[in-house]
Amino acid sequence: MKYAIENLKGQVKIKFTITAAEWDGYMNTAYNRNKNKFTIPGFRKGHASRKMIEKMYGGGVFFDDAFNFCFKEAYTKVLDENQELYPVDEPQIDIEKFDDKEMKFTAVVTVKPELELGAYTGIKVEKVEYTVTADEVSDELDRARERAARTIEVIDREVKDGDIVNLDYCGKVNGVAFKGGTAEKQELTIGSHTFIPGFEEQMVGMKIGETKDLNVKFPDEYHSEDLKGKDAVFTVTVNGIKVKEVPEMSDELVKEISRFDTVDAYREDIEKRLTESKTKQAEMENENKLIEAIVEATKVEIPDCMVNTQLDYMIKDLEARIGYMYGGMKIADYFKYTGSSEEQYKQENKEIALKNVKTRLVLEEIIKKENLYVTDEEFNKEIAGRAEKIKKSVEEYEKNLDFRQINYIKNDMLMKKLTDFLKSNNTFEAK
Repeated sequence: MKYAIENLKGQVKIKFTITAAEWDGYMNTAYNRNKNKFTIPGFRKGHASRKMIEKMYGGGVFFDDAFNFCFKEAYTKVLDENQELYPVDEPQIDIEKFDDKEMKFTAVVTVKPELELGAYTGIKVEKVEYTVTADEVSDELDRARERAARTIEVIDREVKDGDIVNLDYCGKVNGVAFKGGTAEKQELTIGSHTFIPGFEEQMVGMKIGETKDLNVKFPDEYHSEDLKGKDAVFTVTVNGIKVKEVPEMSDELVKEISRFDTVDAYREDIEKRLTESKTKQAEMENENKLIEAIVEATKVEIPDCMVNTQLDYMIKDLEARIGYMYGGMKIADYFKYTGSSEEQYKQENKEIALKNVKTRLVLEEIIKKENLYVTDEEFNKEIAGRAEKIKKSVEEYEKNLDFRQINYIKNDMLMKKLTDFLKSNNTFEAK
C-alpha cells in the first residue's frame, strides 16, 4: 500500500494506491468473515469457496466489507505515521480507479486548523476585585434568622398581610369549574403574589371559618390558553391562620444555629466565608478575562464541523442536566414545553460554541508550545491527596478509577498548570 498526502486549505487529501495482491487479501478477509452467512446447495454452511459464493451472488458480494477493511487499515497507518495530522471530521472517500492491476482512492478530511497565536505573556489585564460590605453580612444574618423562624397558630384575629393561610377554594369561569381550579387545605402566604393578581389582597380581613367569593381576572399572558384574560370567581374558605415568628439575633440564637457562642463571632465567620467566596469569584473572573484576551488576539478559521460537534456536545450536556433536574425528562419534551427546538437552540448558541472551540484550540496550542504536561510523580501525589481526603488508601482509591476518570483528573491538573503559567506570566492591574 502506498499513499501521498496533499495539503489543502483546512484539509488534507490522502491518495492511496492498493496493489491487486493486497486487494485480493482484503477480499479474502471479507470472505472469511462472512462465509457462514451464505447457503450454497451442495455445501455445508461456511464451507463453500469464495469463487463459488461470488459466482452465485455476484462478484461484488464481498466488495463493501473488503473496502472497509482496506480503508480502515490504510487510514490508521497514515495517522500512525503522521501524528501531526489531527482529523476533526469523518473523511470523504472517492474511488478513482479500480481494475485488475490496482485500486486508487482518495480520502479528503478536515484537520485541526492552524492558529496564528497572539501574545499570551506580558499582557496587562484590569483586575477584578470584590469586597464584602456590612449590608451583605447583615443580609446573611437575616437569612439565618429566617431559617430559624417558627410558625404559630393564630385564632383570635382576621387574615393580615404576611400570614400563612390554610384554605379551600373552587374557581369557576362563567359558573363552570375549570381544571386545576379546586383545592383543599392549601397553604398560601398572603402578599407572596403566588396566586392570580387580586386574589390574596381580597383575603385580607377574612376570619377563620369564613367563606367568601373572590372576583379576579386571569392575566392576558397566563400559561393556560383556556383561561387567558378570563374573569373568574373563586369561592374561598379560611381553615386556619399561621404567622411566621422570626427571632432576634442574639447569643442564645447563635448557640442554637451554629458552632459559635456569640453574635460577634458568628458575624466574623460569615464575613470570612463571604470574603473567601468573593476572592474565588474574582480569581475565576480574572482568569477568564485573561484567557478571553489571549483568545481574542489569536487568528484562526474554525471549520463548521468543529462548531457542529461542539453544539452536539452542548445538546447532550443540556439533556443530562434536564434529566437530572426534572426526573428523567427527555430533551424533546423540554423543547416542546419551552416552545423551542433543537435547531433553534443550536442557532442561538452557535457563537458560544464557536468561542468554546476557539478557546480550546488556543489553550491546547499554548500547552504544546510551553511543553506543559503532568508527570507521573505529580499525578501520584494528586491521587494520594484525594485518597487521604476521603480516608482511603491509595490502592483502594485507585481500584475504583476507570480510564475516563484518570483522564479527567490529569486534564484537570494540566489546566491548573496552564492557568498558573498564564497568571505568573501576565499582570493583573487594579483599577
